[in-house]
Amino acid sequence: MAGRALFCLVSTCLLAQTSAGGLQEQYYEHGERALAQGQYAQAEQAYEKLRQLDPGIAEVHARLGLIYFQERKFELAVQSLRQALKLKPSLPRLDTLLAMSLSELGRYSEALPGLEKGFHHSTDPAIKRMCGLQLERAYTGLRQDGKATGVALELSQLYPDDPEVLYHAGQIFGNYAFLSMQKLAQVAPNSVWRHQAAGEAYESQGSNDLAVREFQAVLAIDPRRPGVHYRLGRTLLARFHQRGSGEDKSAALQEFKEELNLEPGNANAAYEIAEIDRKAGDLDEAQQFFEQALKYYPDFEEAHIGLAAVLLSRQKPQEALSQLQKAIALNPNNEVSWYRLAQAYRMLNNAAEREKAFSEFQRLKSGKSAAQEAAKQMFSPTEVTQQQVDAEPK
Repeated sequence: MAGRALFCLVSTCLLAQTSAGGLQEQYYEHGERALAQGQYAQAEQAYEKLRQLDPGIAEVHARLGLIYFQERKFELAVQSLRQALKLKPSLPRLDTLLAMSLSELGRYSEALPGLEKGFHHSTDPAIKRMCGLQLERAYTGLRQDGKATGVALELSQLYPDDPEVLYHAGQIFGNYAFLSMQKLAQVAPNSVWRHQAAGEAYESQGSNDLAVREFQAVLAIDPRRPGVHYRLGRTLLARFHQRGSGEDKSAALQEFKEELNLEPGNANAAYEIAEIDRKAGDLDEAQQFFEQALKYYPDFEEAHIGLAAVLLSRQKPQEALSQLQKAIALNPNNEVSWYRLAQAYRMLNNAAEREKAFSEFQRLKSGKSAAQEAAKQMFSPTEVTQQQVDAEPK
């Protein structure tokens, strides 16, 4: 796409400026044919011959600039494009290719006006995309990180499924977040905001000891800070899963309860209490807290699945069925919902529906690759403990 867009960007009408039937026409035709086929070395030779025959034709220099750009000979591209504009300043859109060449050389200040013009005013999606990617690079190189982030956001909206756009957006967003946290540490090293940011960063990295320390520092400054008891509880729970320490599990449960005391509508905290109680066999408490979570967050998929597990354990498959149907309506691709649905139908002696649910469970489970699971864990850390398949339905 990019090659065709650049080809059109410096489209010319050179035959009108050459001697019909002469040597220039032969070189022109050979160069155009090679350029259209992506044979840039041959195109370069043909256009160099044309330039030598008549160095005063702006379009020849423009074509050479395009060829050098495609060959990544950016210094030569800049020279040719500037000569083309010197000979004929009216050549359209050539400043865009010049700006991209300058950007490739790291000459961002010079490149900026042309890149901004190309990105904000071009009607060609491919050219707009190329200018946007180069503009991200230029702003980042000039340490104008806020502007780079703005361009990344706009590109992500314009090209939501473009892998290159998404990759660079991720890099820019990550860099901007890092710089913001770095500045926060400089201007307010002992603030509640700095400790909370550090705690969340350590939590996302799995550095649970450091995260616990930072969240405790936040609560030492502001014991009633919303959400922090919950984050501390999640970190303690993660450390419990790492080490198996009962103290961490008890401490996590206490933090979730502290969060609910401060904010009864925190559905995540209620859910975590319910899940701990469910796994401990305290079904009455588990049901109470799952229902509390759903009271404040009716579309809480994991809470519907967890409540269904409690109801199945209490031999209430019809009530469990209702919860599972709601969970599947929210997300039909969660194999745990289908697994528990198969359990419910088995308890209801509905063999046909049980077989359908179990088949869907097996299809979803087998369709997940190890790479997908790893990517999910790496890029989509969950906010709550995920429901798991406890045992195969019989």
